Amino acid sequence: MKLPELRGILQYVTRFRDKVFVIAINGEILESENFPNILLDIAVLRSLNIKVVLVHGAAFQIEKAAAQRDVAISNNDGTGVIDAATLQISIDVGIRLTNEIMEGLTQVDLRAAYANCVIAHPAGIIHGVDYQYSGKVERVDTQSLELLLREDFVPVVPPLGFDGEGRTFRVNSDLVALEIAEALHATKLIYLSAHDGLVLDGERIGHILSAEVTDVIRKRKAELSTNLMSKLEHAVRACQYGIPRVHLVNGNVNEALLAEIFSNGGIGTMIYSNEYEQIRRLYKKDVRAVVSLIQQSIRDDELVRRTRSEILADIDDYWVLEIDRHIVGCVAIYSYPAEKMAELACLYVSRSSENQGLGRKLMSFVENLARERGFERLFALSTQAFVYLQQKGGFSEAGPEVLPAARRAKYETSGRNSRVLIKNLLPEPASRLLAVPG
Repeated sequence: MKLPELRGILQYVTRFRDKVFVIAINGEILESENFPNILLDIAVLRSLNIKVVLVHGAAFQIEKAAAQRDVAISNNDGTGVIDAATLQISIDVGIRLTNEIMEGLTQVDLRAAYANCVIAHPAGIIHGVDYQYSGKVERVDTQSLELLLREDFVPVVPPLGFDGEGRTFRVNSDLVALEIAEALHATKLIYLSAHDGLVLDGERIGHILSAEVTDVIRKRKAELSTNLMSKLEHAVRACQYGIPRVHLVNGNVNEALLAEIFSNGGIGTMIYSNEYEQIRRLYKKDVRAVVSLIQQSIRDDELVRRTRSEILADIDDYWVLEIDRHIVGCVAIYSYPAEKMAELACLYVSRSSENQGLGRKLMSFVENLARERGFERLFALSTQAFVYLQQKGGFSEAGPEVLPAARRAKYETSGRNSRVLIKNLLPEPASRLLAVPG
């Protein structure tokens, strides 16, 4: 592991110590070959003094059990009508899975306890239909959960709830996890399923505001599976309830849980309600981090060598992209007022945060900043990223004669033979916009 990556992990370790994570595991993931690795990842979290509550689903196993017993069930995920036969299978399967999870946790030297901490009441009659043994969470017994966490137990919670008369109800596991996370003021709620997170138009969304998720649900509901829709809806509610971060992670991927928690880019989708990503000015305290960030790119001759003192001298020209208080990218904008031109320079995004559109965000930021400052053209010099600048940034290749005189002199003495790229920032003439091909 590279030292900068290790430093990035360590900042999370100190931040998450003694915090509560609620991890919800879909029933199908419990059957996955990767499930033993998930238990090892949980053991790592506990070794870092992160408190963990496990909530598990059972829909996958309930459906299998019903088929084996040749029993017609009314619903298997706890969101619809639950008749007596379905409830009995749900209890049998739920308790069996809880026991298997506790056995697995014991094998990785963790103490675990079954927690009947969900107090539920009947879902009742909805639109004229009696939901029978389908339950809603009335409250969570936080006292018992906090006692277990204080004593270093991992509470394991099945998708079942109980009322004051001792009756059992089937409750949706996504909802159970949400209610427990809210009751314990959890720092993170993590859903492990077979999904790679939220994928739109073939591209995984690494992080997204909860308000934007609401728009996705409204506009693209037909494209989302029922299971993923449930995760997204509960994630939005979790953010509304004050849980800072909700993660959707593929539980079939080895080390996915740790990769999502301890890296800026993650491998799933993080849904959040507050400011998580920002582009801001470079501060003096950040210079060392930026120098470290771009070192490999300098060695690969992608970027011009910049020393700490050189960056400090031009500090007002630099901006950084920060994710969760960790710098993952940088860019500079140099001004040439006499020619009404600006240069986009030192554009870089860390390897661990590539392919998330962050480079485009930095380019767009510099372009908008240049327009605000009254510049008419933006240019860039590149030896290896010129295709990226053309395809993603809309730049066109030009000759060195377009450069401002001072910049051209530096260009000719550098010996780098960089490609010159330029972009017009002025609006298209109205006559051109209205022209129709003959």
